[in-house]
Amino acid sequence: MALKFKFKTREEIPAELQPHYVERDGAWTLDTDGVVEKTKLEEFRTSNVTLLKERDDLKKRFEGIDPDEVRRLADENRSLRTATLSEDAKREMDAQLKTTKAGFEKQLAAVTSERDALHGRLTAIQIDQAVVNEATKRGLRATAIPDITARARTNFKLVNGVPQAFEADGQTARMGKDGMTPMTLAEWIDALVSDAPHLFEANAGGGAAGSGSGGAGNRSMKNPFRKETWNLTEQMKLQKSDPQLAARLKASA
Repeated sequence: MALKFKFKTREEIPAELQPHYVERDGAWTLDTDGVVEKTKLEEFRTSNVTLLKERDDLKKRFEGIDPDEVRRLADENRSLRTATLSEDAKREMDAQLKTTKAGFEKQLAAVTSERDALHGRLTAIQIDQAVVNEATKRGLRATAIPDITARARTNFKLVNGVPQAFEADGQTARMGKDGMTPMTLAEWIDALVSDAPHLFEANAGGGAAGSGSGGAGNRSMKNPFRKETWNLTEQMKLQKSDPQLAARLKASA
């Protein structure tokens, strides 16, 4: 039987399932490790698609325009006309060219600013997605997403479309455990599990039971939290008799 991830009130939860739900942010949520609510991941995907469309539309608007060539032609045109026109005509032409050039440069500056802002937002979203996806494997709490993404943005930049860690100067690549290759996103998150454990569920980062028949040390038993041996009755018995073992089995399921 598939379990519903969230209920608005405790009364909506079937009685036999109530021990498996906890109250968070005004709702009753299934007490699981390493699960992020689907709506939050959908927000990242939707924002990414929207920004990519904005970028493509912006490129189409100014496709084929070379700012340097426009300036060169304007300067060349002014030089040619200056040789034959009267002083009054020269002044009028200069004023027109100045106005046209100023308008074009203003428009170009706005487009450049918009492009840079769009690139920055797209980069941030791609880094956020990569961090959340990787941290979810370590048991990231849903409420910790804003914290961990903010940390990642100060440590990572996109290099050839892949998040890469940098030192505080923003220029020097941060090395991984071997001291020779750049630090990976997985290594950075593993360090956070130890340095900022409040971002993750209690069982994240080690001490979890192995796979096998349940990962309960030398005990030979079926893991009631695993999909193929799911058993609510056994889960509740285990949580009452040995909470620590229950926690390890949940983490390994």
